[in-house]
Amino acid sequence: MDMFNRFNKYKDDFNKYRGEFESMRNRGQRLIGRGSRTTTRKERKNPFAGLAKQDYKSIVEECQKNGCLFEDPEFLAVDESVFYSKTGRKFKWMRASEIVDNPKWVSDGASRFDVKQGELGDCWLLAAVASLTCNQVLFEKVVDTSQNFEDNYCGVFRFNFWHEGEWKEVVVDDRLPTYYDQLVFMHSADKKEFWSALLEKAYAKLMGSYEALKGGSTSEAMCDFTGGVTEMFDLQKAPPNLLRIMLKAHERGSLMGCSIDADPNTVEARLTNGLVMGHAYSITNVCLADIKTPKFEGQIPMVRVRNPWGNEAEWKGAWSDGSREWSLLSQDEKDELGLTFSDDGEFWMSFQDWSTHFQKLEICNLGPDSLEEEDVCNKKKWECYKESSEWVKGHSAGGCRNFLDSFATNPQFRMTLTDPDDDDDDDMCTALVAVLQKDRRKKRKEGLDLMTIGYVIYKVEDESSGPLDVRYFKYNASVAKSPTFINMREVCGRHKLPPGTYAIIPSTFEPHFEGKFLIRIFTEKPNVSGELDQQTSLIEDDGRGPGRADSQAYHPNYPYRSDEAPPAEPTEAERAQADALRETFRRVAGEDMEIDAYELREILNAVFTRHFKFDGFGIDTCRSMVAMHDGDLSGKLGYEEFKELWDDLRKWKGVFLKFDKDHSGNLSSYEMRDAMTEVGFKVSNACRMSLVKRYANRDNQIEFGDFILCVIRLKTMLKTYRSFDPDRRGCAQFSPDEFIQSTMYS
Repeated sequence: MDMFNRFNKYKDDFNKYRGEFESMRNRGQRLIGRGSRTTTRKERKNPFAGLAKQDYKSIVEECQKNGCLFEDPEFLAVDESVFYSKTGRKFKWMRASEIVDNPKWVSDGASRFDVKQGELGDCWLLAAVASLTCNQVLFEKVVDTSQNFEDNYCGVFRFNFWHEGEWKEVVVDDRLPTYYDQLVFMHSADKKEFWSALLEKAYAKLMGSYEALKGGSTSEAMCDFTGGVTEMFDLQKAPPNLLRIMLKAHERGSLMGCSIDADPNTVEARLTNGLVMGHAYSITNVCLADIKTPKFEGQIPMVRVRNPWGNEAEWKGAWSDGSREWSLLSQDEKDELGLTFSDDGEFWMSFQDWSTHFQKLEICNLGPDSLEEEDVCNKKKWECYKESSEWVKGHSAGGCRNFLDSFATNPQFRMTLTDPDDDDDDDMCTALVAVLQKDRRKKRKEGLDLMTIGYVIYKVEDESSGPLDVRYFKYNASVAKSPTFINMREVCGRHKLPPGTYAIIPSTFEPHFEGKFLIRIFTEKPNVSGELDQQTSLIEDDGRGPGRADSQAYHPNYPYRSDEAPPAEPTEAERAQADALRETFRRVAGEDMEIDAYELREILNAVFTRHFKFDGFGIDTCRSMVAMHDGDLSGKLGYEEFKELWDDLRKWKGVFLKFDKDHSGNLSSYEMRDAMTEVGFKVSNACRMSLVKRYANRDNQIEFGDFILCVIRLKTMLKTYRSFDPDRRGCAQFSPDEFIQSTMYS
């Protein structure tokens, strides 16, 4: 009996505690993200996973509506967001309020001394962040300083990065990877301050993972923080006016960084002078310091440098902290320089020592995307042109100038310089040209890395011309080029050119490498730039005479060459063949002296299969041939119409044989534009890509039959379009029936 009573008591207690447990669990589910750990990801659905777009305001509204903190579904708090290529220790993701009490967003203003490097090899990023803090306007554009952990805190923070041509808002939750409850990666000197740690997380999200940030160039992050164009200088081959360039850059608010090449045998090896090899430094000031002594009065160029480690690893030579050289400056001069002596990673060097001991300089020139506020418009702006494009295998991935046959297929851009720089004694124009390959860091997990890229610049005589072709590059030298072809995200060069029109050809080093890219052109004076393209048309419509199969005769950028004569007159053998063809036509046509597509196929295949290794023209191709010359829509050709078609086929056969240099019976898709020009067409870049996709095989080769079909249909459609646009307004008007008839019948 006692046992039975005890059982009932335990049962009542169990039901009571189970009810309390259920109540606690339900309460914990409502308080997800507020420190409660009573639920797991599998037990609940993330309310933010359904948001169509990660907009900061929408997320805040969702948080307030559901009474929860933000958990980012696009950058999960899992180890794979840190390292994608290896597994190791497990990270614990903690919110700022779980790491410290009363966390702060920005404590006592953001400073270059706030940024401390963690275990990730991204000193290049830290150097750029430190430089960013030196420009308050740019800093506030990237880091929204109005955010905090108190007012309407929802666990979400936003940043703005210039990403591949446009400013992009990136939102993250405040869960950070820790080990033993300590931050693992970038952090602030003040343990309660979190803007730098969350900036690194937002940048890692943009690039795909924390691991994607390992190794890089300060210029890359400088570009993403400002929208500027970054120049690279080899200090062993520095231009004679480098000091002037740096002083001018500092006055314009440009971000600068420097480094010493790495020791292949040691990671970040420390030199006896205090500098570190393979390490990225920020340049926080460039100036001319006034020296006044009883024996000398003048100025000395000085450079202030910061080690992102923010510790005692500093320069130990002349003008280092506490060195006797500082006695040459007055106290007022020291105060103006903001001189302090402490183990904070920042130090001064003379320009001479700096240029001797460092090897690389990066200057991020700020453009219109960077300087928008009126209060910084006192700084001189660069004029900027930008355009996105891509290298597509088989179409526009032509490789560098070493691959002449395909080089001309690369995207081409026109740059017209009109006015020389104000302070240039030689009446020259300064142009910064930058080519940026897109999303390569994000694709590292797919096994893809940075491609080797560069560009070449050519002088163009006629700015209204279309893209330059193989002949032009064969007989003309470039006037400028990128400093090198290199596997960096962005390659940039500074050029001094006389006023005129130029063609810029960006490319990968080798052909067939695909990728998207952004080209930017910065000039001191306004420039007129755009993609070199042409409108698809029949060349005979331009008044240059029909049937001329020599593309060089139509290009305004080089003269006609006598060694490239127009097509020869028919040979005796060809005349005999034409006579035999006439008899064949009469035999096949019968009494009505007209042939349909089936009869046409019989005639043509009897001839062309003797000269080409292909299965002969299909019935659809022959139908298109009939449609091209079938003016009365009878579905048949008379002899004169057939003769006109035959003359076209003879010319097109000659063009095909000319470009089929290896006698394989196929054309390379890279030769399509020149072949079409030789036939008698102008073809736009977009149209050329469509033709290649439609008529090339999987090896990007175009067989003879497909080439003929492509030419026939293009000619038919252009003539149809012209007939509906008799006034040449560039706009043809079709009724639905007319459009269907003209496209289907061709």
